[in-house]
Amino acid sequence: MYSAHRSYVLILLLSCTGFLFTFSSVYTAVASTRPVLGKAYDISNIKKRIGPLVTAKTTKQLNRKISSRSAIIVDAVSGKTLYARNPDTQRQPASTIKVITGMIALKSLSGTEKIPVSRKAARQPRSKIYLDQKKKYKANDLINAVLLASANDASVAIAEKIAGSEKKFAQMMTLRASLWGATRTVCKTATGLTAKGQKSTARDLATIFRYAMQDPDFSKRMKRIKVRTTEGKLLRNHNKALWQVDGTLGGKTGYTNAARQTYVGKFKRGNDEIIVAIMGSETMWSDIKNLVDYGFKKKVAVNETMRNLSTEIEIIAEL
Repeated sequence: MYSAHRSYVLILLLSCTGFLFTFSSVYTAVASTRPVLGKAYDISNIKKRIGPLVTAKTTKQLNRKISSRSAIIVDAVSGKTLYARNPDTQRQPASTIKVITGMIALKSLSGTEKIPVSRKAARQPRSKIYLDQKKKYKANDLINAVLLASANDASVAIAEKIAGSEKKFAQMMTLRASLWGATRTVCKTATGLTAKGQKSTARDLATIFRYAMQDPDFSKRMKRIKVRTTEGKLLRNHNKALWQVDGTLGGKTGYTNAARQTYVGKFKRGNDEIIVAIMGSETMWSDIKNLVDYGFKKKVAVNETMRNLSTEIEIIAEL
């Protein structure tokens, strides 16, 4: 009887041991697959996996990729510089200066106001919409021609309507640019065609466009890919970034032999907005794509830094 009882206890112990061993093995297997969350407020493991988005190496790579002699990327909200290459070097701006022409026209003319065309305006070189001296055109149509089709004839017609002469209008442009914070800009024409003493900088172009895009009428026009005038003429936007670069909100192109390719535009991805301006480029569209991609990566890096700093401040405050 005693022997039978002893055998029963031994079997029971062996069964329990087997159960505990099995449970332990299962627990160990589950535990080994459980993700390690790490310490509170510590994202070092995540940082190691994704790596920094912007480094000195990526900046050097960007410098090698772009041909622009001057370039700048700024935060469209704060105005802070995210990237710069010779941003304050004065150069011929070409048609990017028409941003000022268009803004003054929007604030000075009613949309239905009729504008005559002088011999000087009609004889402007391309790009143009071939205005007829015998006709008068609605201001709304000519403003679209300036901002979308970069029409030189429309620019001069508007300038003469507002100021009496292109020369006086250019003085208005210089003053307006200065009031907006673009103090290194001097305008000599309403078109941006090469003129002695006419100059701007990448930083000034970004400043001007950042200000202009805050105007609802201006920003709405800059988004249009094409629009028809009252007479049915089709105006096409020269800004290819609208359909080639993700997040483009608007932009203005420019080109002359002296200026080479110039551009200024605004872009948005997620909650981030940036302004990109280039001057003296030989590969404009490639430069813009590379600068925009870099700009948003830099914004992500800046945002992460600010979040981490904010978290550290909160922790210190709690202590």
